[in-house]
Amino acid sequence: MSERKVLTKYYPPDFDPSLLGRTKGPKREGPKLQPVRLMAPFSMKCTACGEYIYKGRKFNGRKEITDERYYAITIFRFYIRCTRCSAEITFKTDPRNMDYTCERGAKRNFEPWREAKLAEETEEERLDRIQREEEERDPMKELEAKTHDAKTEMAVADALDEIRTRNARLQRAEGQERGEQNVRERIEEERERQDREDAEAAKKAFDRAAMMDDIEVDGLDVEEEPPQAEQKPAMPPPSFTRTVKKKKDFGATLGIKKKAPLV
Repeated sequence: MSERKVLTKYYPPDFDPSLLGRTKGPKREGPKLQPVRLMAPFSMKCTACGEYIYKGRKFNGRKEITDERYYAITIFRFYIRCTRCSAEITFKTDPRNMDYTCERGAKRNFEPWREAKLAEETEEERLDRIQREEEERDPMKELEAKTHDAKTEMAVADALDEIRTRNARLQRAEGQERGEQNVRERIEEERERQDREDAEAAKKAFDRAAMMDDIEVDGLDVEEEPPQAEQKPAMPPPSFTRTVKKKKDFGATLGIKKKAPLV
């Protein structure tokens, strides 16, 4: 039974390794191709048989390193074959849009998000547009436009200063008029208050005079009786006789009994 890993090989008795010479074949012309295992980067349709190839389907393909470059990024080309008719399909990398570009053998299916993305302006396109605008612009026209803008700004600033000055003057005048009006209103209020007080005092005086006239006409003389003084009780006459004060018995208060005299 033969070995599974074939560690030893058979050499015939007449084998002479010196007779074996190294032969170099012709170099392969054209780009260098490397066999790789890859997946379809996008869904496509074969133009030869109409077979649909979905995104992510695996293929045994070949990778080619092209001479094209995007800045310092190398662009690769891939070769696959249709699963139905074995027609060759090629596509390559697109570093500019971070995607792949279908070259021949198939047609890429429609993708709405890709159309919206392609419609947007990329950074490189924006830089190209800015550079093109800078080349097309006229320095003299820009200088004239800047001078005109500066004059317009100065005119607007002068007009604003004039408006602010006029407004401040009007505010001061209005403030003075308002102050004078307040003073006049205070004087008028004080005068009205004095008039009211004088009218009330005169009314009270006339009322009092009319009341006195009525009392005299009627002959009513009101005599007020003097209030009688309260009769105070008469004080007894002083006496100069000596009075003997009775001593207080503290023994009875303290609970001490006084002994009876023996005699």
